[in-house]
Amino acid sequence: MATLPIPAGQIIADFGPHKNYPPPEGFPGRNEPDAVVETHCCFCGMQCGIKLLVKDNRVVGFEPWEEFPYNQGRLCPKGVQRYLQNNHPDRLLHPVERVEGSGFRRIDWDRAMERTVSEIQRIQSQYGRDAFAMLSGVSLTNEKGYLAGKFARVALKTKNLDYNGRLCMVSAGAGNKKAFGLDRASNDFSDLAHAEVVMICGSNVSETFPTLIHWIWQARDNGAKLVVVDPRLTPVARTADLHLPIRPGRDSALYGAILHQLVKNDWLDHDFIDNHTSGVEAAVEAVENYDLDWAENVTGIPRKKIMLAAEWWGKAATSFLLHARGIEHHTKGVENVSSCINLVLATGRIGKPYCGYATITGQGNGQGGREHGHKCDQLPGNRDIENPEHRRYISDVWGIEERDLPGKGLTAYELIEAIHRGEIKGLLSICFNPVVSLPNNNFVREALEKLEFYVNIDFFLSETARHADIVLAGSLQEEEEGTVTTSEGRVVRIRQAVTPPGEARTDTEILLEIARRLGAGKHFSFNNSEEIFNELRVASKGGTADYFGITYEKIEQNMGVFWPCPSLDHPGTPRLWEDRKFKTPDGRAHFVPVPYHDPMEITDAEYPVILTTGRVVSQYLSGTQTRRIGKLVDQYPEPLLEIHPALAAKYGIANREIVRLVSRRGTAEFPAQLVETIREDTVFVPYHWAGAQSINQLTSGHLDPVSKIPEFKVSAVRLEPTGRRAPVPVQDPIQATGGSPAHPGPKPPQPHAFTGIGK
Repeated sequence: MATLPIPAGQIIADFGPHKNYPPPEGFPGRNEPDAVVETHCCFCGMQCGIKLLVKDNRVVGFEPWEEFPYNQGRLCPKGVQRYLQNNHPDRLLHPVERVEGSGFRRIDWDRAMERTVSEIQRIQSQYGRDAFAMLSGVSLTNEKGYLAGKFARVALKTKNLDYNGRLCMVSAGAGNKKAFGLDRASNDFSDLAHAEVVMICGSNVSETFPTLIHWIWQARDNGAKLVVVDPRLTPVARTADLHLPIRPGRDSALYGAILHQLVKNDWLDHDFIDNHTSGVEAAVEAVENYDLDWAENVTGIPRKKIMLAAEWWGKAATSFLLHARGIEHHTKGVENVSSCINLVLATGRIGKPYCGYATITGQGNGQGGREHGHKCDQLPGNRDIENPEHRRYISDVWGIEERDLPGKGLTAYELIEAIHRGEIKGLLSICFNPVVSLPNNNFVREALEKLEFYVNIDFFLSETARHADIVLAGSLQEEEEGTVTTSEGRVVRIRQAVTPPGEARTDTEILLEIARRLGAGKHFSFNNSEEIFNELRVASKGGTADYFGITYEKIEQNMGVFWPCPSLDHPGTPRLWEDRKFKTPDGRAHFVPVPYHDPMEITDAEYPVILTTGRVVSQYLSGTQTRRIGKLVDQYPEPLLEIHPALAAKYGIANREIVRLVSRRGTAEFPAQLVETIREDTVFVPYHWAGAQSINQLTSGHLDPVSKIPEFKVSAVRLEPTGRRAPVPVQDPIQATGGSPAHPGPKPPQPHAFTGIGK
């Protein structure tokens, strides 16, 4: 693996923006790069601007892109290190096939493609077209997400396509559509800076979206009150004016009780409600008995804190509400989202300056990836695959008969269940690591081994790829041109900085070649990513996610364009709903009644403790990329069990003692980390690790009935102290190849560390 003489952070500190400066005394020099490419980070939905330094077709460093309006040069620890995976020795350089009992062997592309296509054709001929399924990911560009949706329906001709956004933003999407008829943050995040009250619901912003903190701090500097709802005292909660430590799974009870207080004290915008909304009567009736005593008993939050949150929210002139997976990863995730939106609608603070509502998207293209058709129920432009008018329009764009367009298929976890039942026999996946990221993952592993044929497209041999029959060496984000859509709704350009190494190919080339060999070449005659984007523009035209007026040139000129942008002369829409014309059938924003009910799994005498899961600052999703970057591994080497000292004392658990967690799905062991920053009835384990270190061995496959998102945030467990002290963290094989130095002794990670870099 190529190494740099100067760590990435020092490049920023010592050299600044790229100029012909001599190196500082005491540091070795650095060869001038061949190119400095303005692009975006490959990780979370913020998609921070970054400049990649390229030398000899390899990314060798980075510089801050201070002109990009969202992050203005700031980067989190993952962004600082993101370029290091480009030259990693684990990189797949050619296709491989699995040989039972002896691992994988190298094969050429023609053999890989021939076997892939022949197996697809055999399975579909023998069992039917829907017996072959596809799983996609939302760290792909808009072009590749659109291509995956078209590929599945036109080349594979299967209805069974879904994506890993099913684990992230689908509850938010469903709630947004119910309320507004459109699924996007209402504002760009600069509006946060002047809000009088900022409420953050179920989002560990400081660790999972660190560059967003800048806008929250701006609001605090301007006198805003910050309210944070979280069972843990996260870094952002430590700085809050009011922290509401909610019992996991009781979110809608809290927001219903706040709505109850808004009504009781007449902290309502009657003009907005009367003229621009519908359904308020049913929403109010649903919470008429949600008094403070009831809310305290259900949520575990003192009544005076609930009342204070309601008063601050109700009396504010401007406000911004943000939420993420903390309220969405539930069997009632859509209800939780709706209960938050009800607070925004009740006070009329949307569609005007410094007032907003936003879902914080977690994956690299979590926003754009849920708009253009690689969901099981969706067509491009966020159209409904069951709607005849929508089907006819997309069929015309694609040049196929509407009757040949498959209907709605199974969601991601339902696909795994169907594989287990023997209904699905073959699978193609790209940019998805379900063996780590899906719940009850021992069940997932069993399903993958039941497949008659499985082909995986990836740039590393992920834990899931190890179950594949064929692995096709694909591309990193910086190896293709394209676009992504940020959490704000800003469409930005991903620029190709380097080409794939060795014999690896771009993901686009791979999908186009399979489509051609399946006989669908005339529908996939794209020469480059811009041609795919131009077809996406047409396919999205008239949909709620309308990109028609956005072009590569327009994005370049404006550093991004906010959709909807329906025409070439339209400037884009940074702030939604200023015209009060909502995209619902009646043109009004809809209140949604949310009667409270418990989560699917509650504690009992056998499983008396609540387990919740989430992310840490140095890791990203299933860890396929970040667990290969040594400095990120050093920052948090292993998953830890966060437990309150009072709960630990009850079980006689000492710090760094290995604790066995047992749920109704399985058993796993983790070192205890005693912290006072978590509820006494709850434990927390991050989910980025695989195998024996995977917390998703214990989480359930219970799904939200509307969004079909799994309930990651609430599982009932029991704790069994083992009496064994955890050894010094040992790297797994992925971590070992990341070049991380050996640890000389116990080095407790900092689970709430935040590193800002740049301005």
